[in-house]
Amino acid sequence: MHPTVGFVASITLKIMSLQPLKTASNPSLLIGAMPALWHLWPGLALSAALAAAGMGLGGIGWLQNHGLSALTLAIVLGMLVGNTVYPRFAATCGAGVNFSKQNLLRLGVVLYGLRLTLQDIGHVGLSGVVIDAMVLSSTFTLAYVIGTRWLRLDRDTALLIGAGSAICGAAAVMATEPVLRARAEQVTVAVATVVVFGTLSIFLYPALFDLNQHWPVIAGGVDGFGIYAGSTIHEVAQVVAAAHAIGTHAEETAVITKMVRVMMLAPFLLLLSGWLARNRSATGGDHASAKITAPWFAFAFIGVVLFNSLHWLPSPLVVALTTIDTTLLATAMAALGLATHISSIRKAGMKPLMLASILFVWLIVGGALINHWAPMVLDTVQTLGVSSVIGE
Repeated sequence: MHPTVGFVASITLKIMSLQPLKTASNPSLLIGAMPALWHLWPGLALSAALAAAGMGLGGIGWLQNHGLSALTLAIVLGMLVGNTVYPRFAATCGAGVNFSKQNLLRLGVVLYGLRLTLQDIGHVGLSGVVIDAMVLSSTFTLAYVIGTRWLRLDRDTALLIGAGSAICGAAAVMATEPVLRARAEQVTVAVATVVVFGTLSIFLYPALFDLNQHWPVIAGGVDGFGIYAGSTIHEVAQVVAAAHAIGTHAEETAVITKMVRVMMLAPFLLLLSGWLARNRSATGGDHASAKITAPWFAFAFIGVVLFNSLHWLPSPLVVALTTIDTTLLATAMAALGLATHISSIRKAGMKPLMLASILFVWLIVGGALINHWAPMVLDTVQTLGVSSVIGE
C-alpha cells in the first residue's frame, strides 16, 4: 500500500472509530454494526444535501464577491431547515446529524492541511509569521479577558468568538468546539459574528488601503497591506474578496499570510487544551478531568501539512481532496445549523455581538499597529545582530 493511502486510511479509521481487521476476520461483527451505521444515513443524507446546496450557492459570483463561502451558506441553510421542518424528522435524523457535526468535522479539519505547505511561511518571511502570531495571541487574549470579565459572557462563547476572530473564522470555531465541548448555540453565535464582521471587512479594507496611500501607517506598499489584510480579516474567503479589490499582487500576499495564520490553528488547539486542563486543576477539578485532552486531529492536521509540503501528491489529486474537504466541512456546518435553535441564540443577547465588534476594532487598529511596528523591531534586531557579529 502506498504510504499516502495508508496515512489517509488510518485517519479515517480513527475518526469513524471502526475496527476493520476484527470485522474482516469475524463477519458477524460487521453484520451487527450494519443497523447502527444504517441509523446514521438519514441525518448524513440531510446534512450532505444542505452542504451541496450551500456549495452550489457558494459558486455564484455575487456571493463570492461578498465573501459568503460555502461553509457560511451551509450553516445558514441548516438553520433555516432546523428551525422549520427539521423537528419533525429529528428523531430519525438526529444520530446522523450528530455524527456529521462531530466526526466529519474532525476529518475535515485534518484534510484542511492540504491547503497549506511549509513553503507558504517562506513567502511571507519571518516578519509575516511574527505578525500573524502577535495578532492571534493578542486577539484571543482580549476575547477571554473582555468577554468573561467585563461582558460576563460564559467562557466557551467568549473563547469561540476569540478563536474565530483570531485565526480563520468559522473553520477555527468548528475546530475549537471539540476541545471546549461547547453547545451548538454557542458555536452558531460565534460563527454568526464572524460572518457579520468579516463581511464588513470586504468593503472596509479597500477604503483603508486608499487611506494608507495618503497617510502610510503600514509600510511596504501593496505587499505590506496584503500582509495586513491576511493577518487581520476573519475568513479566507473574505480575505480573497477584500484583497482582490485592491489588486492581484495584494491578493496573493494576503492569501499566503492568511494561510500561515491558519497553520497556527494546530498549536493553538494544543495550547488551549493544556490551558483548560490546568484551569480545571486549579479550580479543584478531579485528577481525571485535569488531564490534557489533546485534540488528536490537531496532530493529524500538522502531519498533513508536513506531508503536503513534500509535494508528492499530483495536483489533480490535491484538488480533488480539497473539494472533498470542503464538502466535509460544509456537511458539518449544515449539521450544526440543524442542531441550532433560534431561541437559544436570542438568549445570548447583544453581548456576543459587542465582544465581536470590540475584537473587530482591535483587528483593524491594533493589527495596523502590529503591522507597523513588528517589521521595524525585527529589522532593528537583525541590524544589531549583524553589527555585533561584525564587531567581533
